[in-house]
Amino acid sequence: MGRLLFTWIIFLLPFSMLLSAQDFGFGFDGDEASSSSFSAFEGAGERPAVAISGEVSASMTGYGDDFLDGARQVKLGTLFSGKLNFSASASMAEGIIKLKLRPKVNPISIDEAYIRAYLGRFDIEAGLRKLSWGKADSFGPLDVVNPLDSSEIYPEMADNTDLMGIKIPRPLMHASVRLGQFSKLEGVFVPTFEPHGFAETERWVPEQVALLSSLGTTPVTPDMETLDYAQAGVRFTTTLGSSDLGAQYYYGRLPQPGVTMVMSPTPVLELVYNPYHQIGFDYAQVIYDFNIRAEFAANITEDIEGDDGSVYNPALAWSLGFDRDLFLGINLNVQANETIRLMDDQVGSADFKRGTFDIEGGTDVTATRITATLSRKFLRDELEIRGAAVWGVEDQDFLIMPALIWAKNDVTIACSGGIFGGDTSGQLGQYHTNNFVKIRITYTF
Repeated sequence: MGRLLFTWIIFLLPFSMLLSAQDFGFGFDGDEASSSSFSAFEGAGERPAVAISGEVSASMTGYGDDFLDGARQVKLGTLFSGKLNFSASASMAEGIIKLKLRPKVNPISIDEAYIRAYLGRFDIEAGLRKLSWGKADSFGPLDVVNPLDSSEIYPEMADNTDLMGIKIPRPLMHASVRLGQFSKLEGVFVPTFEPHGFAETERWVPEQVALLSSLGTTPVTPDMETLDYAQAGVRFTTTLGSSDLGAQYYYGRLPQPGVTMVMSPTPVLELVYNPYHQIGFDYAQVIYDFNIRAEFAANITEDIEGDDGSVYNPALAWSLGFDRDLFLGINLNVQANETIRLMDDQVGSADFKRGTFDIEGGTDVTATRITATLSRKFLRDELEIRGAAVWGVEDQDFLIMPALIWAKNDVTIACSGGIFGGDTSGQLGQYHTNNFVKIRITYTF
């Protein structure tokens, strides 16, 4: 009951903020109210500004083990992909539709589709949306609204530093109010839940998924479209001096599944997605030419004692990164991420046969990754040479991604690759047979 009440409070927050705006001089009182109301009706017949944009891309990705097995085994992918964006904007509102075009199972899919209204200092938007919370460059612990599609995440990362492409859009309502010149309060309500996406066939299937498949049974998935799986959060950001600060609270479900065994009457595996509360803070500042970004989060699950094998233990998570121009035009970007499990001494066995299976059994108390990127631009910034590396500290595995990118006007040509190594049972090392080379040409309009 308490969880449902909290969800409705967050859901009603945008409307309460809108009503309170009338009392705090957001342009809805006195003479301004009459003027604003008249403008709204007067502008009802205005013709919206319509814009169309997008990109057309052709890419080929080849894998090292296929080349070794001969031309009959080489598959270079679907070649074509594209994006098509439509927007219509007026003085008080805009509507946006973004489509993904790929010749696969779903050749046309909606990437985002939402409407946004501007009401003085108050903005509200609703629809299928991608949001970015926190200040980390990539995979920060506070960016919790949208799950990630990891089915082909590494080829996507090889020549693209923007993570928006691998985020899964969610139906949501998002509202924000500007408090002065440098502060903002946001609220978000997500009525349904979706976990991280992953490949279920072919070469990018994670080891954990393959393990479940080897058990000879398909896990039961819960119905995640009900209000019981609703999520909500609030976020406050401000600037103090030269520092950008943020704080947030989020109630939702962990996007990685847990597994429990139900006897009815034969053993049946059931996927569970644990509810959790997150309290987080972030910080960004330029110090001695270092652009510093930091995030910290406490993820509190229902397993406060740490002894429930079907529920993830509470955990602390942090991210610390910076970027800086070095010498000869070289730029360095480094980010470290770590998750620390609490009550680790209560974690049980990972063996189904013992009947005391714990979803965190056999894993390290910490999970740490370090990402570093060196880049240099030439020829009036048209040509970029980039090298990125990801290091899994506990797993002792790595991924190296070199890239050569040429961009002029609206055309980009990129040649990139990925090399996996280290412990073959690690999160990165498990893909040691997936070393790849990718060539992509893109026209943006």
